[in-house]
Amino acid sequence: MRIDVPVLRGARVRLEPLAMTHAADLAVAAEADRGTYDYTWVPRGPEIETYIRSHLTRRDTGQMVPFAQIRVVDNRAVGVTAYWNPRPWPGRDAPSALEIGFTWLAGPAQRTGLNVESKLLLLRHAFETIGVARVDLKTDARNVRSREAIEALGARFEGVLRNWSQSWAQGEDGRLRDSAMYSVIASEWPECEKHLLARLERAS
Repeated sequence: MRIDVPVLRGARVRLEPLAMTHAADLAVAAEADRGTYDYTWVPRGPEIETYIRSHLTRRDTGQMVPFAQIRVVDNRAVGVTAYWNPRPWPGRDAPSALEIGFTWLAGPAQRTGLNVESKLLLLRHAFETIGVARVDLKTDARNVRSREAIEALGARFEGVLRNWSQSWAQGEDGRLRDSAMYSVIASEWPECEKHLLARLERAS
């Protein structure tokens, strides 16, 4: 299911549809500090163009809407995120559920408010423009840092799905991982939005 999403603009971050024009910045961002990528696959700098092409193929087949995360203060692409796996319900042309995933940020861009504002922009567009009933977020069940970040967004933990997807942990090629599943549903969005706005206000 193909979803067209415009540029999503915030005070700290701008989410632009991912393109090859972002490759040079992302190659630098991917090498900036790789110390937090234990459970997340982030391409090395020389792999960025192939990585972008793969994402654009997923976009063209309706699996994904990928974005470059642009740090507003210096106009540099410092990471990637995406809408993923849009799911329709009978009688509806637009998706009724989707996932926010394939997210990474350069080390220096982490814990600066960019991730919080990025999620605010994506959740707001999903609920208020696309009109979904649910947004999923998931991570490796062992990834405590990622789980804490998702919980801090206001998403609700739903459980662990065993052997749910490919492991991206170092040394685990070909193995499956358990995925910790979280969600925000439409009725929770107004309170979640207030929570995210309050976090951004405190950060500023």
